[in-house]
Amino acid sequence: MGWKKYFLLALIILSLTISKSYGVNYQVKLLGSTAIAQTTNDRKAEADRLLEQGNKQFEMSQFKEALQSWEQSLAIYREIGDRQGEATSLLRLGNVYDSQEDYGKAIDYYLRSLAIFKQIGNSQGEGASLENLGSAYDGWGDYGKAIDYHLQSLAISKKIGDRRGEATSLGNLGIIYNRLGYYRRAIDYHLQSLAISKKIGNRRGEAASLGGLGNAYDNLGYYREAIDHHLQCLAIFKKIGNPQSEAASLGNLGNVYDSLGDYHEAIDYHLQSLAISKKIGNRRGEAASLGGLGNAYHSLGDYHEAINYHLQSLAIKKKIGDRRGEAASLGNLGNAYNNLRGYHEAIDYHLQSLAISKKIGDRRGEATSLGNLGNVYDSLGDYRKAIDYHRRSLAIEKKLGNRQGQAASWNNLGETLRKYGKLAAAENNLRQAIETWENIRQDLGNKDTWKVSIFEEQARTYSLLQQVLVAQKKPQEALVISEQGRTRALVEILLRRISQKTDVQLIPVNLNLAEIKQIAQKQNATLVEYSIVFDNQLYIWVIPPQGEVQFRPVNLPKDISLQELVKLSRESIGAKGRDSDDKSTSQEANSQNRLQQLHQLLIKPIAGLLPQDEKQRVIFIPHQELFLVPFVALQDDKNQYLIEKHTILTAPSIQALSLTPKDKQAENNQNTSVLPRGESALIVGNPTMPKEGVGKDLKPLDPLPGAKVEAEKIAEMLDTKALIGDQATESVIVEKMASAKLIHFATHGLLDSINAIGSPGAIALAPSSKDDGFLTTSEIMEYFGLPEKSPLQAELVVLSACDTGRGDIRGEGVIGLSRAFMASGVPTLVVSLWTVPDGDTVKLMTDFYTNIDKHKFDKATAMRQAMLSMLKDDDGNPDPKAWAAFTVIGKAE
Repeated sequence: MGWKKYFLLALIILSLTISKSYGVNYQVKLLGSTAIAQTTNDRKAEADRLLEQGNKQFEMSQFKEALQSWEQSLAIYREIGDRQGEATSLLRLGNVYDSQEDYGKAIDYYLRSLAIFKQIGNSQGEGASLENLGSAYDGWGDYGKAIDYHLQSLAISKKIGDRRGEATSLGNLGIIYNRLGYYRRAIDYHLQSLAISKKIGNRRGEAASLGGLGNAYDNLGYYREAIDHHLQCLAIFKKIGNPQSEAASLGNLGNVYDSLGDYHEAIDYHLQSLAISKKIGNRRGEAASLGGLGNAYHSLGDYHEAINYHLQSLAIKKKIGDRRGEAASLGNLGNAYNNLRGYHEAIDYHLQSLAISKKIGDRRGEATSLGNLGNVYDSLGDYRKAIDYHRRSLAIEKKLGNRQGQAASWNNLGETLRKYGKLAAAENNLRQAIETWENIRQDLGNKDTWKVSIFEEQARTYSLLQQVLVAQKKPQEALVISEQGRTRALVEILLRRISQKTDVQLIPVNLNLAEIKQIAQKQNATLVEYSIVFDNQLYIWVIPPQGEVQFRPVNLPKDISLQELVKLSRESIGAKGRDSDDKSTSQEANSQNRLQQLHQLLIKPIAGLLPQDEKQRVIFIPHQELFLVPFVALQDDKNQYLIEKHTILTAPSIQALSLTPKDKQAENNQNTSVLPRGESALIVGNPTMPKEGVGKDLKPLDPLPGAKVEAEKIAEMLDTKALIGDQATESVIVEKMASAKLIHFATHGLLDSINAIGSPGAIALAPSSKDDGFLTTSEIMEYFGLPEKSPLQAELVVLSACDTGRGDIRGEGVIGLSRAFMASGVPTLVVSLWTVPDGDTVKLMTDFYTNIDKHKFDKATAMRQAMLSMLKDDDGNPDPKAWAAFTVIGKAE
């Protein structure tokens, strides 16, 4: 997803409180009428009847009729001097104006209601009025007052033992903190609310809490958790027979799948939601579903279909008087026309949206409309107007305290100022955005998965700042930002482990240029860092162990994306994972050409800066799709592979490399073998495969007889016994991993995208009564990777399995098995980027261990010599498919 599109949609979401959340919310406190309907007095009975009639009309979204009923009940209660009935009617009237976004009138009625409840000493009514005041100020965008009123209501509920009211207040506080970008605090409030609702058996409140948690996890980018909570919410609403909230839950699921990029699944959920809303006559829900469908088609790039749905949504919102929803639909229409380059139509829609938001006092919506207008004028090249609108949007976001909105505004300002040539101002705004993003991450505490998820949407700012710095002829400062924008969560884990402060949050200190140069010197290696930036450019920095940092910008091809080129390069040498469609281009003809194309882009611009001595190490720091590049197999114009000229390793970032623990045995005694022997070596080969089907066809995994041979040969070399077949159960292996000094897996590796294992990567082991046989990335993190857990003792982990070097490529880096083992304290890993034939793997791995054990080579040199043997030996295989998949990550020694 493009940079501008991302922030465009981020701004849309800010205005979609109703249509985005589908109204799954904590119920506004409404006092029941039974307590005041206990007299036979005809006038009182009539007032009670009108009050109840208004309740039913309100439930059916018949707001005009409800307003009339409650105005009549109010008049009667005043006539007969029933103060409690008067206060309740005032509260109800406030609800009508609240639902129609007329927050000024709503607040006036709530304050009058509050005053009466205080006078007559009705604490529960007082709490209800305070709660509704909080909700109205929330709608108005005055979050400080909203929080204050909810806290006052919470205090009263606690004092009088109103557990249901307490849960409601906690839930509403969670909603506000979620909007403000304080996600950990939001989740904490929702969890407290959930616990109370469960304890008192309030199923509706329980479902509402689950929905609130789902929305918070969605905003965090933690989509699996979001889906799980929304599904639980949906199940409860189905069971208790609440179709309106059922439709809302389906809509929220549609929103999460939209965020995930699974747009067809999103459309399916929105259509289900729409069907229910139509069936029960819930016009507001119907409009929300249509808006959700519009957003999904927008994400698909089908802007005409998006416009069709948004127009339908807009018509309903106008008819039912949903002014905030109307503004949101107008904004979404403006964004669709902006993407269609219908800039004047886009401006018109955004101005209409802005006018409504101003009229109803929706400050958040106002900020959104201003930001969207800024984006349109940016597209038009009218940068002065764009800057003015973004600044006005930012001013409101600051006043609201909305950190997410502030970061988006600072980013958009930075981008527009860059185009306008105001580079110093652009840099300042982008640094402000980064500081805000980092503050948001700090608020997440020690939750690694949350930090990984949320960084996906933040990483783009770092890339844009690099461009601004390079344009100012500050490439070395751009390198510092490149480092700052990767592996932030992993670096924090490694820092906490080193400091042994596992129970406190440590904020990583960013490396400066001098420290980056020191790391290259300590590694005794030339570091090469890549960064893919916008405008079809690639930045490359070369940091030698001695000398100055060198920078080379590269213009990428316009006729093919780098991602597609990497994909075709892998396919051209037959590099496929288990999720491949088994379709590839004409391989023999294309292999050399594709590998040379990548060499031309990635290596040739810096070839003269790399060491001439083939024994000197080069550590590549890839970025995004470059993690999938087989650097060792890149060919120059003389058909020479890169591994023939250099000793090669990779690392996820320079800072992560510097924090990786050293191989203790190699460090303490350079004259002995660094390979552990006997029980210290855990060798696993060809386990009995799990019965669960994997892949698109859900077929069971095939046995790997070659992996058995590989494991037995290596085990014999290391004076130990390989665990084969039924011996290699997941539970046994996990237990032995804790103390092993060397771990070697010769088995299948899996990717989440083809197995739905719920984790980005897994190692196939034998199942048992205790486990399913899939040792996932998440489980490795849970057992060994989190700072509060005891780390692995292994100095080397070899994942001799297909796809073990791959994973989910995110802003953080590759989220997969390699990251999990690095977080678990392993200094050196060997992983594979694709499936390698068994026979070739046996030779390469046997040579690799022999080179370490007999020749005392460091691990990078050992792998290089093993690959050269594959190229040159009679029993080798010069086809890069047979040897180029393997890469050494981390420390060479």
